[in-house]
Amino acid sequence: MKNLLHKTILLFLTSFTSLQLFAQDKKIDVDINVDKDNNSNWYQQPWVWVVGGAVFILLIIVLARGGGKKE
Repeated sequence: MKNLLHKTILLFLTSFTSLQLFAQDKKIDVDINVDKDNNSNWYQQPWVWVVGGAVFILLIIVLARGGGKKE
């Protein structure tokens, strides 16, 4: 009798769980908009990154040299 009760409860719980999972199933609608106009921000322009990289490298070179001649 106890074994039958456990099987009935297990059947009910697994059925309820599967119903919950099927209720969650829906189609995903993803809409990605990429702005191709000139309304982009300044830091998205490739030339800004090139100029910034060049300035950064020059700054590292100047700091690494130690400020000129040493006596």
